[in-house]
Amino acid sequence: MASVYDFSATTIDGKKRKLADYKGKVLLIVNTASKCGFTPQYKGLEALYEEYGKRGFAVLGFPSNQFGQQEPGPESEIAEFCEMNFGVTFPLFAKVDVNGETAHPLYKYLTKARPGLLGSQVIKWNFTKFLVDRHGHVVKRYAPTTEPKEIAADIEELLG
Repeated sequence: MASVYDFSATTIDGKKRKLADYKGKVLLIVNTASKCGFTPQYKGLEALYEEYGKRGFAVLGFPSNQFGQQEPGPESEIAEFCEMNFGVTFPLFAKVDVNGETAHPLYKYLTKARPGLLGSQVIKWNFTKFLVDRHGHVVKRYAPTTEPKEIAADIEELLG
């Protein structure tokens, strides 16, 4: 696999989506959860999407229930929660595993392309973020504690 464009995922409403549909855009790929201390970051992620979306930027949210069972509900509940509480309009996908043998292939690629501390190829917690350039290459990884607004300068740089 040469880029994120080589993968597909199921949208939150059950449709198959090729990530190649996002070719030419700067992407921020985030594993999310509705019942996490970092959940308020949805607001900041939406703010980035609104600010830079027209310039070729998208946030892609991938809910995961792998950390403290903090995303227990079905996709319909997740979508409603995100829209009602945080006004999320950026693309959300169906729940995925981000670690282990059952990890979504996209996440296996992301963690290999940009390992964490000491070369670890695992996601440590919800709201780990990966910044992808217009060519589909992972350029940066951010910890769950990194607020979305702290990523704005890196997005600006990639948007040119």
